[in-house]
Amino acid sequence: MGITERIAAIAVSIISASAYPGIFVLMMLESMFFPVPSEAVMPFAGFLIVDGTLTWTSIILFATLGSLTGSVISYAIGYYGGKTFIIKFGKFFLLKEKHLELSERFFTRHGQITIFISRFIPVVRHFISIPAGAGKMNFIKFCIYTLLGAGIWNAFLTFLGYKLKQNWDSVMHYSHYIDAGVLVVLVIALGYYIYKIYKNVTNKSED
Repeated sequence: MGITERIAAIAVSIISASAYPGIFVLMMLESMFFPVPSEAVMPFAGFLIVDGTLTWTSIILFATLGSLTGSVISYAIGYYGGKTFIIKFGKFFLLKEKHLELSERFFTRHGQITIFISRFIPVVRHFISIPAGAGKMNFIKFCIYTLLGAGIWNAFLTFLGYKLKQNWDSVMHYSHYIDAGVLVVLVIALGYYIYKIYKNVTNKSED
């Protein structure tokens, strides 16, 4: 079994085992500062629509409520001054301070509509609720923008999963190309990491 198939199998088994509560919790964590990408959750939920295990309405409902819950928690963290806590202990959740700063700049530059737009932007959507809370954004507007953005994004990813499952045999026929692509990316990343180490060592020796 290739890398792509293994990821699919694990994601499907997790969601299959816990159904809607699992989707709710995963999307709640995804809307906070935990490294749970919606791209790895919702498409596989869409798989189970094809199998008749889950339904469109319930998936979107539980996923979006999970997104709202996680966003409200992050909003409260920002509102009550929890940014310092996130910066101090964020490393345990794979959170980098620069990601939070990026979200803050994005929110400051584009205003409250950012809460809607950010649902479609990787990394930013994990942290955008914190600066919204810190900026004391109107809570009702915050919830409305979050529900709209998260609802559309969750529905879109679920639809992709639904269509993907319908054509899964064709996808798996080309999965070895995807695996090769993943391997190339890993090799490039490793090479870049070694280069950075070498460069740092060289600079220190010159000093």
